[in-house]
Amino acid sequence: MLKQRVITALVLIAFLLPALFAPMTWPFALLSLLLIAAAGWEWARLNSAVGASIAMGVALAAACALALWAGWGDAPPRLAWWLAVLVWVLGGAFVLRGGPRGWSTVPVVVRCVLGLLLLWTAWLALAAAKVVGVNFILSVFCLVWAADIAAYFGGKAFGRRKLAPAISPGKSWEGVWSGMAGALALAAFWLWLDSSFHTDSPSLYSRLNGRFGLAGVVLGVVFLAAMSVVGDLFESLVKRAAGAKDSSALLPGHGGVLDRVDALLPVFPIAMALISL
Repeated sequence: MLKQRVITALVLIAFLLPALFAPMTWPFALLSLLLIAAAGWEWARLNSAVGASIAMGVALAAACALALWAGWGDAPPRLAWWLAVLVWVLGGAFVLRGGPRGWSTVPVVVRCVLGLLLLWTAWLALAAAKVVGVNFILSVFCLVWAADIAAYFGGKAFGRRKLAPAISPGKSWEGVWSGMAGALALAAFWLWLDSSFHTDSPSLYSRLNGRFGLAGVVLGVVFLAAMSVVGDLFESLVKRAAGAKDSSALLPGHGGVLDRVDALLPVFPIAMALISL
């Protein structure tokens, strides 16, 4: 299993890094489009729409390609970010409160349409973040990864109170606080990097600091770290409702695409909303 995980991760990195550092925006937009289309296929399969899974993946890819053709990768509508904030904050709280059983009662069509919209908005935010700059998009990626890693080790060391036992029994409140602390430590380090070295663009943290000061950095980072947990729990809820361990077997050793991007789905649109203020 470990060998599979390492090989898959190396293959993904081999494709991701050249696309990310390419001077043009289209290689990264195309690569992320393919991954999001695969996530759409997984979403349909997890939500009782196996017969329409290929069609949903194709429809999602077409919607992303249409947005790219319309120039939204370079100049996306800011309203999309704020609608995503509304759906993730209010809708996320509602869905998580209902648990896997409540999710199963939502009509399949509604679940599929919601998935299409959330995945499309996440892809649009990824494409737009690449346009802002490599330093910016990496700072958002690393926030999610730092929060996840710190939450894992903090939960292992200090975890006592379960966060959502009906959805993800392994997560604890102590892990959440540890994840937020890890994200804040990363933000402090990145602010130092931005002030000490020349980069192609200001990071998320420098942008928040420039607009709202250090208090804004702290609030923004804590909020984004919390929303990464919401994204993770939401995908776990959908899998539990479907009785599935992984979203698919597309990535050997890692599960599916949704398993790898779940925490990123709310964070990127919300980060774009924050810097658009």
